[in-house]
Amino acid sequence: MIRFVWLSLAFGLSVAVAQQSPAVAPRPVSTGVSAERLTRIDRLLQGYVDEGKIAGAVALVLKDGRPVYEKAVGWSDKEARRKMMPNTLFRIASQTKALTSAAIMALVEEGKIGIQEPVGNFIASFKKTTVAEKDEFGAPRIVPAKRPITIAQLLTHTAGISYGRDKQVEAMYEAKGLGPAAGNGWYTADKDEPICETMERLGTLPFVAQPGEAYVYGYNTDVLGCVVEKASGMPLDEFIQKRITGPLGLKDTRFFVPAAERERLAAVYMTGADGKAVRAAEGARGQGAYVDGPRKSFAGGAGLTSTARDYARFLEMIRGGGSLGGVRVLGPRAVGLMTSNQSGTLHSSTGLGFGFGFQTVDRYGANGMASVGAFGWSGAYGTTYQVDPKSRMVVVLMVQMMPNGTDIQPKFMTSVYQSLVE
Repeated sequence: MIRFVWLSLAFGLSVAVAQQSPAVAPRPVSTGVSAERLTRIDRLLQGYVDEGKIAGAVALVLKDGRPVYEKAVGWSDKEARRKMMPNTLFRIASQTKALTSAAIMALVEEGKIGIQEPVGNFIASFKKTTVAEKDEFGAPRIVPAKRPITIAQLLTHTAGISYGRDKQVEAMYEAKGLGPAAGNGWYTADKDEPICETMERLGTLPFVAQPGEAYVYGYNTDVLGCVVEKASGMPLDEFIQKRITGPLGLKDTRFFVPAAERERLAAVYMTGADGKAVRAAEGARGQGAYVDGPRKSFAGGAGLTSTARDYARFLEMIRGGGSLGGVRVLGPRAVGLMTSNQSGTLHSSTGLGFGFGFQTVDRYGANGMASVGAFGWSGAYGTTYQVDPKSRMVVVLMVQMMPNGTDIQPKFMTSVYQSLVE
């Protein structure tokens, strides 16, 4: 039988660590959570490892700010026989967007950025942008944008900016070192230039939809990272450390992993033809240059590495209306804009919205068992998270699978929600 022992972590929370104990009757580990039902998560995660679908994973669930479940299963590097640990580092890719969006909102609160302000006020090449429309024969036709791209449109991915892999623009993007030339499009860790140089070049390329007229997932938050640098006068990594990760004690959330800690970084795997996890190759579409590389490009859209504990603490601050443990990062009104639908039905017409940094749940059933008002997102390497204010819960799952052909993410979320009995 598994029992949970409360341990104090460096970041100021207790953690329930599974230990073996004599058989005893299951008891709740927190109000409204069934200890017996939590063990179903163990079986689910271990099953994916035993079947060879993933190498390993770390899962963490906070309820009322206290961890009620934490488990590391399998391997962080199967070939090296390194076991997955609670403090294993992961490439979190698009989960970086939430921190960059928080950085933007901090500068909005200071009056250094306006929510509806044109991005061209910060990046010269965005003063006049273009759009690659398709003519009646499907050929690209470059036309001027109807209106300036705004900060709000970047926050909600409604600026018309893709990752440059669309057929009508991919050749142009590749010629500029973006899109197909950047691995999966979003990858910049190997670039030997600051992110603002890359974004200045991006602004000279045509986008794929008119600003404000469609939800298009792409470089939007990377552009915002450059805006943070321009508005604050400091590199993005320094701003995030000074204003978010440092005050919150997130020592493991960084754009690049120190060489001395390389063995803490989980290896990347991919789903093979037989559905089994196989080790990904080196390079942009695999392991990436997160330890050995130029260490110059601080990509606000997909560049950070982190741990489950660090990321959950950041999310707990958001759930708390912008403050945690006496540290205030944002005001409640700014957090409200981030965590409520600001894009109408452009993102989805099925009950999901998009706020200033997070996907939102506007209808029960639109995203599994998540409550109305829940918000979250995921990363290209298979990481995912959900914050559910109504359930007073933060949920984080870390894996390193790209591409990820498994269904572990939705099944994991369901297994967490089924443990709630209130």
